[in-house]
Amino acid sequence: MTRLLFLGPLLLTLAACDRGADERPVEVDAIERDGNGNTERVLLRSALAQGLVRFDAAGQVEPAIAERWNMVDDGRSYIFRLGTATWSDGRPVTADQVVTALRRAVRIEAGHRLTPFLRSIDEIVAMTPQVIEIRLKRPNTELLTLLAQPELAVRHGAQGSGPMRRLLGEGVRLRAPMDSDAPAPVPADEVRLNGARAALAVARFGAKRSDLVLGGMLADWPIVAAAGLRTTDIRVDPARGLFGFAFVGRDGFLAAPLNRAAVAMAIQTGNLPAAIDGGWASIDTILPEAFDSASDPALPPWRKLTEDQRWQTARAQVAAWGRPVTVRVALPDGPGATLLWGRMAAALARIGIRGQRVAIDAPADLMLIDRVAPYDSARWYLATACRGCAMDAMTLIAAARDATSLPERAQRLAAADAALAADVAFVSVARPWRWSLVAPRLRGFQINPRAVHPLNHLRGDTK
Repeated sequence: MTRLLFLGPLLLTLAACDRGADERPVEVDAIERDGNGNTERVLLRSALAQGLVRFDAAGQVEPAIAERWNMVDDGRSYIFRLGTATWSDGRPVTADQVVTALRRAVRIEAGHRLTPFLRSIDEIVAMTPQVIEIRLKRPNTELLTLLAQPELAVRHGAQGSGPMRRLLGEGVRLRAPMDSDAPAPVPADEVRLNGARAALAVARFGAKRSDLVLGGMLADWPIVAAAGLRTTDIRVDPARGLFGFAFVGRDGFLAAPLNRAAVAMAIQTGNLPAAIDGGWASIDTILPEAFDSASDPALPPWRKLTEDQRWQTARAQVAAWGRPVTVRVALPDGPGATLLWGRMAAALARIGIRGQRVAIDAPADLMLIDRVAPYDSARWYLATACRGCAMDAMTLIAAARDATSLPERAQRLAAADAALAADVAFVSVARPWRWSLVAPRLRGFQINPRAVHPLNHLRGDTK
């Protein structure tokens, strides 16, 4: 509450300032969490370095180091022809340099969030000085989307070949590289990137001290609501991914699937998203759509019960246990998470369970999973939702990964989805909540399912 109260006077203090003419630099605030600056680092890396492909403003794959590509052999091989990219020191990018960087990025030892989903890559080879082939052990029709992620942006030593260059001077100042015959740059060509806590970032935007706030999540959303901003400046991405609770503890009451189902029914019937925003729709399946699965998303066993029947069934299941039940729930800090917890605790209490909120990294029975999907495959959703799930579900997910054909993979993914639903391993709540604050001058900004907003695609004009 203290964070919310300080916003009012801070906004009033800064209110005399104005964004000014459109000729000044674009000011971007990236929200930091616990001082780690993750959003700022990702944005900076994506601006200074790029992979074979990258994301555009709509979250679609566009050319980067590679100017064109072909998928062959039913998704078992991708061939890329390089364009005329240069490193930040002006030297040309070569196929051998890109191959070396990509091999390093896809190794298991790299240990980033994409590592488990890159194991189908068999070889990365330079066929000619301008052509690279990525050979796969198994078909993967979503490889391009993975290659566009910032973790697979390539560097040669300290050099990157991204769409922007860092300028000398105080702070993080970026601008697109200039051709020798191009007109002299103007201040509006420059992007200034800052890291800030959510409350300060929202206050700066409200006072017209910045043009863009990126990295907004559920935890900080009430700060936006308290700031009284214009609704046209608030953008919420239609993000694809997981927002729900994984059963990471299965002792005592939670050892039985029927008991986990009682908890899941309470959470879903309690309509947690309504505590945050009336436009945030609930979902009740792990997969938002079939993607590459052979079947429609597996429905929870209680899907056909009425709301009253769900509450009654869940209460009866808890009462049959005959002993007090406490469920520890791991949530992040922040006022948005507190609002979510209030509704969740009430839902658990309604069926006779005492909820206990713990830190997101503390031992727990339920843990919030809030992630945007890096690519559109049922396997990402199922593998991400499976936190300590039943062995048969784990086996089916691994079998889908190792399938040698797309039809076989689709069947195994459908079986794994059904197994996770029967195991009640994950409680789906909604799509991930991702928001930005956007000034009208940034005509190139677009909301998108990837919730990615490259700094080189903000203006939407020729400057």
